Amino acid sequence: MSPRRQRHHRRLALTGSIVGAVIVALDGTVLTVAQPTLQRDLHASFVQVQWTSTGYLIAVASLLVFAGRLGDRYGHQQVFALGILGFGAASAGIGLAPGADWVIGLRIAQGIFGALLQPATLGMLRAAYPPDRLGMPIALRTSAIGLAAAAGPVIGGALTAHLGWRAVFFLNVAPALVIGVLALLVRIPAPRGGATPTRLDLPGAGLLAVALVCLVHTLIGIPDAGWTVGTALGFLAMTAAGIAFVRHERRTADPLLPPDVLGSPTVAAALAILLAASASLFGTLFVGTYFLQNVLALDPFQSALRVLPLAVMMVLSAPASAVLQRRYGPRRTTAAAMTLLTLGVLLLSLPGFGRSSTTVTTVAVSGGFLLLGAGFGTVMVTATAVIVRHASAAHAGVAGGLQQTAMNIGPTLGVAMATMLVSLGAATGATLLVLAAVAAIGAPLAAGLPGRGER
Repeated sequence: MSPRRQRHHRRLALTGSIVGAVIVALDGTVLTVAQPTLQRDLHASFVQVQWTSTGYLIAVASLLVFAGRLGDRYGHQQVFALGILGFGAASAGIGLAPGADWVIGLRIAQGIFGALLQPATLGMLRAAYPPDRLGMPIALRTSAIGLAAAAGPVIGGALTAHLGWRAVFFLNVAPALVIGVLALLVRIPAPRGGATPTRLDLPGAGLLAVALVCLVHTLIGIPDAGWTVGTALGFLAMTAAGIAFVRHERRTADPLLPPDVLGSPTVAAALAILLAASASLFGTLFVGTYFLQNVLALDPFQSALRVLPLAVMMVLSAPASAVLQRRYGPRRTTAAAMTLLTLGVLLLSLPGFGRSSTTVTTVAVSGGFLLLGAGFGTVMVTATAVIVRHASAAHAGVAGGLQQTAMNIGPTLGVAMATMLVSLGAATGATLLVLAAVAAIGAPLAAGLPGRGER
């Protein structure tokens, strides 16, 4: 292939990856703003409104790894096209839905197609770029996700106020259709030397899905139900399904998680870092938003302005992290980023003890969110690049599925942990100290990542 065509194919893969990731990120944040209007318009119950988010999250989290495996087996571009076109069609259906039950069902369908879409965005990048040049494409993708997450509430609020909640979902249709058709028509060559296709491990996929459904559903229920018999049974079912999955994977000839991915200490370290980073960040956001609105008596818009530095720094730090990776290596870059993340949570904990002056509170909140954004943006890029680069091109989809699974479970875990501490009577500052301890785990875990010049 000529260098010109190669650059063209890489641009197409990067564009598709960014648009796909942005659609999913934007959809989650704009819906939050539209939910109250949706509830009134459709005369939905509170439980039904909850399930518009819960059903989507469970569908996504339970299928990401299997979706990545489908991409490895049948081609990431084909799976990406199916995912983004299906996501767009489900979005259009929600915009036309006559009732809340239709919205819930279509949101679950949207989650299934979203699960197909997300690992494929990373799989396409792994196929289009050599391993040593993956940092910047992943950084641009991360910046776009941060920008979409920041803009989502603004866009969602404007659309809902002027056009109604249905416009929030119609927003996805045009870009999904355009990028999906391009993905079907324009072929991006797959790398040569891929592994011989193997059978799909359907029993393993089923067991993993059951384990993840039990885990995510239980974690989502903790903020409302707390620690109950149902919570214990949920974790017990998750454990049983997880043990059965591990036993099956050890015995089957074509496991869902290949040994070079599942047994890699480097991949395991990167996944653990993403879990710790996302759990601490989203747990902190949950507690921080409560503190800003209920303790400092700020309205939602004023609270959003206080949190804005996080999104800005995430957008800015992602490209910078790709440069830092090349200069210092993933190990040192990630250790420094997790340290920044920990310091950010610690800084935010200061006014949470109720003894800070107005000046200290302002500095702590602004500085804390700045550090959170810088640390998290850098960690997302470095850890993701390590996971995707360390896996072979033949298993890039599974690696991407694992990365996305960590990024879905981590926030749910962090919010559940914060909710549990608050419900037990812990002060805001004490809760944030626990979340800072979770973030602090990431710095020593970075020792398992490659150093400069290492693969």
